[in-house]
Amino acid sequence: MSSPLEYPYVTTHEVRFRDLDAVGHVNNVVYATYCEQCRVKFFEEILGEGLSDLSIVVAHLEMDYRTPIDDIGTVEVALDVNDVGRTSFETTYELTFEGEVAATGSSVQVVVDPETGSAAPLPEKWRELLPTPS
Repeated sequence: MSSPLEYPYVTTHEVRFRDLDAVGHVNNVVYATYCEQCRVKFFEEILGEGLSDLSIVVAHLEMDYRTPIDDIGTVEVALDVNDVGRTSFETTYELTFEGEVAATGSSVQVVVDPETGSAAPLPEKWRELLPTPS
């Protein structure tokens, strides 16, 4: 498996006590939240788009869990753009905790016309700024 250094965008997020479930590890749905937080920062920092400026939906989300995150600390989330289509693009993620890959995943984001609710073309600005799919 690749390391976060091979990904073009990396963020860090604090694992909070509330992220832990009754078994003492980060609940599986929180991994998706870490990816979402990374994606939001990616939109802000790379595409120059604030959350309120976006008209996108997540059409698909997939996560493979490798090792539990079982303590408070910092999780590193690496993001790459895997595929760019006419109305959507796919991002891949690698989450690491204490130097170990905890999970990998991907999501497909679709641009939506706010008036019709239908898929709309990716803005040209995004096509220019998105990392070249690896």
